[in-house]
Amino acid sequence: MEADALRAIVAFLQGRVEVREEEGSGALLVTFPTPTAEEMDRAGLDGALSRRLLAADWFPEMVDEVVTTPAFCAPDDPPGLVLRYARDVVAEYVAKRFAP
Repeated sequence: MEADALRAIVAFLQGRVEVREEEGSGALLVTFPTPTAEEMDRAGLDGALSRRLLAADWFPEMVDEVVTTPAFCAPDDPPGLVLRYARDVVAEYVAKRFAP
């Protein structure tokens, strides 16, 4: 079922989002390395859906929104909360902009 395949892709993408503290300043940094279609294939994800998602014109915008998440958080938000917000961005973008 495509809905299940899409959920698996979202979970995979969310798993690539990480947060860490910048050395020296302690500022939170979010990273989101964009996967390749081959990486998604190796993860057992639906190849056609993965390629459509990676080719979407809004995908780079989503990546930018994910990595800039700390700018929209309170300075005292803990890393785990910032990570959750960043991962939520992935789910929201896909849900609003991608129809299998």
